[in-house]
Parts: sequence; structure tokens; C-alpha cells
Amino acid sequence: MELVVDGVGHAYDELVALDGIDLAVRDGEILALIGPSGCGKSTLLGILGGMLRPTRGAVRLIGALPAGTLNPFTYVFQDFALLPWRTVEANVALALEHHPLGAAERAAAIDEVLALTGLVEFKKALPKQLSGGMRQRVGVARALAARPAVLLLDEPLSALDAQTRDLLMEDFERIWARHKVTAVYVTHNLDEALRLADRVVVLSRRPGRIRDIVPIEVPRAGRTIAALADLRERLWRIIRDEAASADREIAADAA
Repeated sequence: MELVVDGVGHAYDELVALDGIDLAVRDGEILALIGPSGCGKSTLLGILGGMLRPTRGAVRLIGALPAGTLNPFTYVFQDFALLPWRTVEANVALALEHHPLGAAERAAAIDEVLALTGLVEFKKALPKQLSGGMRQRVGVARALAARPAVLLLDEPLSALDAQTRDLLMEDFERIWARHKVTAVYVTHNLDEALRLADRVVVLSRRPGRIRDIVPIEVPRAGRTIAALADLRERLWRIIRDEAASADREIAADAA
């Protein structure tokens, strides 16, 4: 199954956020989206997941959905988006409540993703009893419970400290190695993109256009800081000047 973006553009009234996006996300691929602030990364993610209708162009899924898929797309959000009055297992169950599953099948699906994300012993805990990293694991478990064809992650680690980010990246690597989920991962962090992605799409400043698509050919087991240094420098050269311009533009708009 492949996710294809054909000539997508989007505008908010007179503000053009995206222009002429042509892209294919391959089956089982992790595709990272990076670019300067305001370049339309989250807008594009919303269009991919059907939360926004593009002003022009279209998004298509080509091929059969994976067996057992309940939702073609599910999201993992930056702010966790958990219901504070629900336990961990009840938050995960939320993704299954509108699907015709029997009680045993529902319980098995919840137990599977709780085990996968290391949350079994916390299943009765409330979000307020968990660390930020554990809360994000709940968000990941909830998304995976619906067995999505495509997992959409909107800066899922940006609210976490550096050590917790490293731990979550290890979790993502383990989960993706086991489940081969197709994923689109939005981030500002070059190191996250290089460590997790198969390819990195670099968007220009607003209106967002594709400036480059960079394949990460270093095997995952060998993705050390030294091995990725040249690629990181390449990505930084692409976005550096536009990132500075975008920051000045955002500051001017807020003045």
C-alpha cells in the first residue's frame, strides 16, 4: 500500500500554506517532514490524515489496506491528547470504541499494544500519575490499537526532555521494526529525523514546497552521530537560511 500526494496546495483565506506538493510514501516506510517554522508541515499532515481538505490536489491510498486495519490513519500528537479521567487502558480503548469488536477481541488488542509499549503495569493508572514519556507511550499505544495503515506523528517528542526523547526513539525503533508500520513523522529536530526515517522531506518556508528529499542509507544499527554527521550538515545547509528568514517573518507577524 502506498500513500500518494498529487499536486496538493492549501490556503487559509489569503495565506498560502502549501503549494504543489507531489510525494509518495512507500509501504512500510518512515518518512520525516522537516522545514522552517510555519512551512506547512502540520498542515500537510492534517491533509494526509483527512482532517483538512486541501485547496487543490488530492491524497490517495493505492493498494489494499493491511489485514486487520481498523483506521487507515491514526495520529500521535505533541500534547499527548489523553483524557485525564480515563485510565491508561481506557484511553487506549478509546480508539476501538466505534468498531464492531467483541469484548475479548477488544481486550486482546489493548493488552497487545500495552505490552508493546511497556505499559502493562500502568494500565490502571491515570495520566496525571505518569511521566511525560509514559503519557506519550499511551498516545502511541492508542494509535497502534487501531492497526493503522499509516501512522501520523506531529512532533511527538518535542515536549519531552532529551533523555526521555532518546528513550522514546528507542521505543519507536523497536515498534517499527516489529510492526513495519508506514509512518509520516513531523519534526523540527534533525537528529530525530535522521535516526528514525528512511527518507527526509525538506519543505521550504511558506508557502511550503518540497526543496529536497534525502534518503537515509545508513543502516539503523549503524546510525551513530559520526555516521550521520555529513547528512546532518547537508540537511542543515538546506534549511538554515530559510529557517532564519521564517523566524524573522513570524516575529514580524506577531509584532
